[in-house]
Amino acid sequence: MRFSNVAVHILLCAVLSFAQPSPATKPAGTKPSAGFSIENIDKTTDPCVDFYQYACGNWLKNTEIPADQTEWVSFTELYERNLVTERDILQKASVNDASRSPVEQKIGDYYSSCMDDRAVDAKGLDPLKPELARIAAVNDKNALIDAIARVHLMGPNPLFRFYSAPDLHNAEMVIAYVDQGGLTLPDRDYYIKDDAKMSEMRKHLTDYATQMFTLAGQSPQQAAVSAQTILRIETALAKASMDRTARRDPKNRDHKMSRDQAFTLASNFYLDRYFRDMGTPSFTELNVANPEFFKQVNAVIESESLDAWKTYVSWHLLDSAAPWLSKPFVDANFKMQQHLNGQAEIQDRWKRCVDATDQALGEALGQKYVDITFGADGKQRMLKMVKSLEKSLDQDIRGLPWMSEDTKKQAKLKLDAIRNKIGYPDVWRDYSSLMVERGDLIGNFLRANEFESKRQIAKISKPLDRKEWGMTPPTVNAYYSGSRNEIVFPAGILQPPFFDKSMDDAINFGGIGLVIGHELTHGFDDQGRKFDPQGNLRDWWTEQDGKEFEKRASCVADEYGNFVAIDDLKLNGKLTLGENTADNGGARIALMALREMLGESGRHGEKIDSYTPEQRFFLGFGRVWCEKRRPELSRMLVNVDPHSPGRYRVNGVVENMPEFQQAWGCKAGQPMVRENACRVW
Repeated sequence: MRFSNVAVHILLCAVLSFAQPSPATKPAGTKPSAGFSIENIDKTTDPCVDFYQYACGNWLKNTEIPADQTEWVSFTELYERNLVTERDILQKASVNDASRSPVEQKIGDYYSSCMDDRAVDAKGLDPLKPELARIAAVNDKNALIDAIARVHLMGPNPLFRFYSAPDLHNAEMVIAYVDQGGLTLPDRDYYIKDDAKMSEMRKHLTDYATQMFTLAGQSPQQAAVSAQTILRIETALAKASMDRTARRDPKNRDHKMSRDQAFTLASNFYLDRYFRDMGTPSFTELNVANPEFFKQVNAVIESESLDAWKTYVSWHLLDSAAPWLSKPFVDANFKMQQHLNGQAEIQDRWKRCVDATDQALGEALGQKYVDITFGADGKQRMLKMVKSLEKSLDQDIRGLPWMSEDTKKQAKLKLDAIRNKIGYPDVWRDYSSLMVERGDLIGNFLRANEFESKRQIAKISKPLDRKEWGMTPPTVNAYYSGSRNEIVFPAGILQPPFFDKSMDDAINFGGIGLVIGHELTHGFDDQGRKFDPQGNLRDWWTEQDGKEFEKRASCVADEYGNFVAIDDLKLNGKLTLGENTADNGGARIALMALREMLGESGRHGEKIDSYTPEQRFFLGFGRVWCEKRRPELSRMLVNVDPHSPGRYRVNGVVENMPEFQQAWGCKAGQPMVRENACRVW
């Protein structure tokens, strides 16, 4: 099964979003207000003892996770409201008449095809059979790579990953990358750890695969053997894979070499033939992100039989298509999701179809979405806030006592070079060559994937298009890109509770202001600091300043590494280091920006609901991270998510901030006053 990036729900590596309509469904007991409200506050708790409980206590008491969600937090609240807006757009576009524009035709027919579950159920596996037959017809391992290339174009990534990205040392040019991949479960640890939970997940995987192969026509006995083949091959791939923490260092993924060197490194991959199959532009060099993976898996390709590999490749195609096949496949796929994340009920079909349309045609759907929810005035308000946060970060860097003037000058150059993308692209993506056929869900799904695959491949050996976006406008998220040195805020997140034009500046700076600060700080976290103003992987730090940074970053890693996520599982302080650094830095510079704005307006001491602006800033921050998660999801995220749970995104930050302690009158020795506070930025 394919899993979306679980980290996106957080503002992070850079992500966020919001929308205006009321939720399609209201979880039992949930307060109607989606934005900030003092009704969420638990005044029986001392904010200096547990600020998260103080800011969110009543929200936690009165909120239940909807049955079709794995967690409930601001991101999912806003996501639900956005879905309603998008559904209205798609339903109107689905009306099949001649007056529709080409954009309306594509998004409307894609959505309509997805919603026609009767037609989908009647077809069963038939729409996928031609592609499965193509894999079954492979008669030698040389030709196996042809089948793998075909499946790669259609979305899944069996065996390895191939993609285009900026050259780590010449960010103005896009080059080819090959990388580890080929796993069904969310992470390598699911295959190689021996604890009871991981063993249980491997059993769920083989049960799921057995059921899927049976539905596809194999006997139960044959299907069980096929499932064991999947587990055996994927375990070998997992053992050869680099762990997530090591992959955080871009230097560990920097292995540029010639095509011939790559062919020699992994001769059984037949990469030369693969590149021809994929229709790549001409290129002489590529980056092999994890050479050790290709060395080790080269032997696995030889040791496994051709039939085993055909079973494995078929599995990845079958698994990726399962959510869009007939009901038995959908149910089997969802049952596996339940084991991993605890989701009680599958989403209504319309929600899944809105998501599918956004994934396939996001910038076509996004044009209508932006007209309704955002507009030019929203972009100008956001740009103003971004500029104020950039000014605060500049002041913060200039005042750092541990950084030399030489490095400060370089940091200033990088900060000044950060590009800001707000709301929606200046140039919309052209989908005119993508055929969307009404009534052909699987065909549309596969063609949309192939359209995007070929679009990405065509970038190889071409200059980087800096106008391109990596998220669609309705997305509730935001991101910073080190290789592009840019922050991106889709329209989807620029709504309550992140940004609410009816609220005071303090609440908004604690919400979207802190998110902006978070994304800006990513440019200077443990990963971002290794990229220069142009996006090249280059060390612009003095040796001593680099050591000072690492010392302070280690403090943050140790602090969060002692937080318990669930049961006896602690957070991985190194995996979450970048996000935690960005949270801490983002909070500090957002508060600086608020104070400057309040000073300019002469309203610095004005109270609202008996709270000072500084207190409301922290309350706005806390509201964004009020969160409930299913225990299964919490366990999974410990292994794969670079973000901390909401409780620690709040308390972990305020413990390190003298500004918080001053705002709330906290005393030394109280839980929210960390004795050895951590500070990087």
